[in-house]
Amino acid sequence: MGFKGRKDLLGLQYLTRDEITTILDVAMPMKDIILRDIKKVPTLRGKVMVTLFYEPSTRTRTSFELAGKYLSADTVNLTVSTSSVQKGESLRDTIKTIEVMGTDVVVIRHSMSGVPNYVAQNTSMRVINAGDGIHEHPTQALLDMYSIREKKGTVENLKVAILGDILHSRVARSNIFGLQKFGCEVRVIGPPTLMPPDIEKIGVKKYFNTEEGLEGVDVINVLRIQKERQRRGLFPTLDEYANLYCLTRDRVALAQPDVLVLHPGPMNRGVEISSEVADSQVAVINEQVTNGVAVRMALLYLMMGGARDEIAG
Repeated sequence: MGFKGRKDLLGLQYLTRDEITTILDVAMPMKDIILRDIKKVPTLRGKVMVTLFYEPSTRTRTSFELAGKYLSADTVNLTVSTSSVQKGESLRDTIKTIEVMGTDVVVIRHSMSGVPNYVAQNTSMRVINAGDGIHEHPTQALLDMYSIREKKGTVENLKVAILGDILHSRVARSNIFGLQKFGCEVRVIGPPTLMPPDIEKIGVKKYFNTEEGLEGVDVINVLRIQKERQRRGLFPTLDEYANLYCLTRDRVALAQPDVLVLHPGPMNRGVEISSEVADSQVAVINEQVTNGVAVRMALLYLMMGGARDEIAG
């Protein structure tokens, strides 16, 4: 299969179209497992996964833990706030300690861009990037793409708008890298202070006006606004941001009639997305969470060498 044998998942920038397709294909039977009464297969019995999160996370960390457990891997969550890191242990020493305990894969989130790449170069364990700084969040983009393909039947040649804080968003970057490999037209929409100045160099269309950017799109991916950005003066007030960039029913109406609305969560209702839209039929925000577990199960299966007959068993 296209992805089997790759040691690490560090970003969608580094994957081929075929590799992404393989992950999405394998996620389909994985979702069937999640929907069963008994959510357990022996595929990765005897394998060990450690989640190492230097930033707070609920959805991503829990999603990875459940993915591992559904495949019968032993999963351990290392909480940095209560670990030796607080005593001054270096990242390299932490990784080496985890490795010599017999860990097969480490899932790492860090506030500094490039940390998973550094870790991958300094360990024989498989490394999955669960979000690094403002660089990438590949599994979020994969579950977004899975959600699009599930509802639209394809990921190819769609018009996709990413709305919000593009400057600081690792989700936006991973989605751009992934979607472009399938011929999608990617539009980024947001205020000038939250937009990378050279973003158009990577082949996206930039809009400061929400209405113009949403015209005729097939998918709208709404990014969470981090309220600390407002305190740093990157936009005047939350009300002002909402007035110009909140995804409302009227703005959704500018897109295609069968538009799909995504959000990585957690949502700031009334800031970047209205409750009316978040709870509507066009939004698949809760389904994204389920799809996230399926996609992460697919990754663990492909990276740690499960047997296909065990998926169906």
